[in-house]
Parts: sequence; structure tokens; C-alpha cells
Amino acid sequence: MLLRSTLLDILKDQRPPTVTDREVDRELTHAVSLRSRYALVLTGVRRAGKSVLQAQLMRERKDAFYCNLEDTRLYGLSPEDFPTLLSLVDELAPRAAPVFLDEVREVPEWQRLVRSLLDRNRSVCVTGSNASLPGRELGAKLTGRHLPFEVFPFSYTEYLAYTRQRPGAPSLTSYLEDGGFPAFLRERDSQILRELLRDIVQRDITARHGLRETRHVMNLALFLLANTGQPLSMQGLTKGLRIPSVAQTGRYLEFLQDSYLLFAVPKFNPSFRKRVVTPNKYYAIDNGMRRVNSPQATPDTGHRLENAVFLALRRLGQAVSYSGEKHSWECDFVTPSEAIQVCAELTPHNRDREIQGSLRASALPGKRRPLIITLDQRDRITVEGKAIEVIPAWEWLAGPK
Repeated sequence: MLLRSTLLDILKDQRPPTVTDREVDRELTHAVSLRSRYALVLTGVRRAGKSVLQAQLMRERKDAFYCNLEDTRLYGLSPEDFPTLLSLVDELAPRAAPVFLDEVREVPEWQRLVRSLLDRNRSVCVTGSNASLPGRELGAKLTGRHLPFEVFPFSYTEYLAYTRQRPGAPSLTSYLEDGGFPAFLRERDSQILRELLRDIVQRDITARHGLRETRHVMNLALFLLANTGQPLSMQGLTKGLRIPSVAQTGRYLEFLQDSYLLFAVPKFNPSFRKRVVTPNKYYAIDNGMRRVNSPQATPDTGHRLENAVFLALRRLGQAVSYSGEKHSWECDFVTPSEAIQVCAELTPHNRDREIQGSLRASALPGKRRPLIITLDQRDRITVEGKAIEVIPAWEWLAGPK
């Protein structure tokens, strides 16, 4: 147990990240509001800006209490310390003051601490770098008493605000190159994104899950970053990367998704059984992360653009799948309302393929608008009496969806 005096000194010394004029107000701040009966749970990949978002929320409440549980001085904090910590919160912050806890997963049984704060009618906001945080990790203690929100690296519009650029093909090309991690955009040092990948694999996966070595997980991560948007089966990944078993590959894929490094997109099929046996496609959390850690021999603007469109759909919380028939047609993204094809440029060589993919997917069960997103083309194509919109990606990413 930590001494009360020691814990008091640490809490008094801690400060949330400083929000400077250079920081961009995150779009999520307009959707997030503190409520005394619910815990706000902010999850997302490391260095995406969760702590800064907390600090932006705290600007509205000068009496807020902040605690960074990743502080090395708090190593060993346990449930036995919770009564002391709760009494210090009451001592240091007014009873109506909200409580902000950063990186709660560093403390075992943190759910009990949050529940106790809620029972004291405190508003609580917590962060964690794991996709399972708002799900299975909350357990019975916080069932029905939390509101989850995902924090991503900068969107295109946030990137524009940070870099002071205007919407258009040139700024979008830069965004597809840079990605949206604030630390990289501030320092312009690719080593930041290399170290970040290592941190995610070693701290969020290897250490957290007690793995003996990182080689297979890192190889899998690098391969998926280099092959975004490609249907990949677990059997093929297991054999190609020489992972001992398909079951082990499945576990590693789950860990990579839990850490927010990669996202799986299933193939559209009304049958659940058929959905789970068809290969998934995988997309990266960030184009800059992908570019730095899995460099391509030739420019791959199309794949970067497809990755950016997926991330925009994910931010909206939409159910996303892909569709197609082997050797016949394929559609990149099927959502409840749209059938979306993504390509850098419509040309005589790919025009028919892109049109047919969007049309065929729009005819799947449900009602969907066919749409083709390109880097900087605009058109309206009518085929078989059906209109297909061609929209510049910079306009689609910057506008309402």
C-alpha cells in the first residue's frame, strides 16, 4: 500500500497536459459531455490525443480533479489504496467536481474505483488504450453506467486545422502521406511512429498478454500494415508468416485490433456462418504509421485513400463490410446506406470495374446509394437508369456524411 502522505504529494504534483493555442479542438468534444450517473470512457490507440481531449474537457471545469495512473510513482497502486485515494479526492476537489483518470488499465480492478466515484455522484472520465475497455473489461461493476467514445488520430478536417491548410487535392495528398498522429505532425520525425509501433506491440500486446516473444506479432503487424485492403485468410497468414498455428494467428489478430493498431472488415453476407468463414480485409489506424513502418516500393495513393475512407466511416460508427464475387466484381465498402468504391483516379482502364462494383453492391439486400470516391474527380454517371456519384475525396472527407 502507498502511504497517504506519499499519495497526497503525488496527486498534488500531477497536472493534465497543457492545452496550447497550437492544439486543435477535437471534433469529439462536441459529442462528449460529463454526466454524474455515467462514466465517460475514452479509448483509442496510444498517442492519439486522449489525454489532450481530457484536458480540453477540463477547461470547462476549473475545479476538476486529474490523476494520471500511468505515473511511475503510482506503480503498485492497488484496490487496498482505493479508500485512501477516494478520501484524498474528497479533500482536494469540491464534492461536485468531476474526476478525470488517465490510463485506468494500469491499476487492477479500476472498475471498483470508478463505481465508487459514481456512487458519490461524481462525474467521471477515464481513458485507456484498448478496444475491449468499454466492453468485457468493464464487468458487472459498470454495466449500464458508462458511455464509450473512440479517439482516433486527427481526421482530415482536424489535420487541416492543425496544419492551416485548405480543403483540396494538395492538402489531401499531404494528409495521406503524414497521417494524423499529433506528435509526428509536431516534430516531423518518422522515428516517433516507429517507436510508437514498438510500444504498442511490446506494452499493449506482449507485456499485457504475457507473450514470451514479439517476433510473430510484429511480423503480422508489419505485413497487415503493408497489405491494407486485401482479403487475407488466417490460414494464409499462418502459413505465409510461419506462425505455429491458426489459433495463435487468431489470438494475435485479436490483440492487434484490441490495441487499435488494425481493424478487420468482413465480407458482406446475410448469412452469419458465411461471414465468419470468408477472409477479412484489414485497415491501419493511420496512414503515416503505415507508410513509415511498411514502406512501399512505389507510391500507393489508392491504398492510402481507401484506408482514409475506411477510417472516416469507422469514426462515424458505421457498420462496414466489403462485397464481391470472385473474378467478377468487388466493392470496397458496403454500409447501411452506401456502396462505395475508392480509387485514386477513374481511367478508361478501371472505369467499368469501378462502376460495376458500386452498382452490384448497391443492388444487395437493402437500399444503398452507389458512390465512387476519387482523389480529385467529380462526375455523375448514369448506367442502366441508375445514377452513380463521383466525388472528390477531399470534399467527402471534409463535408457532412
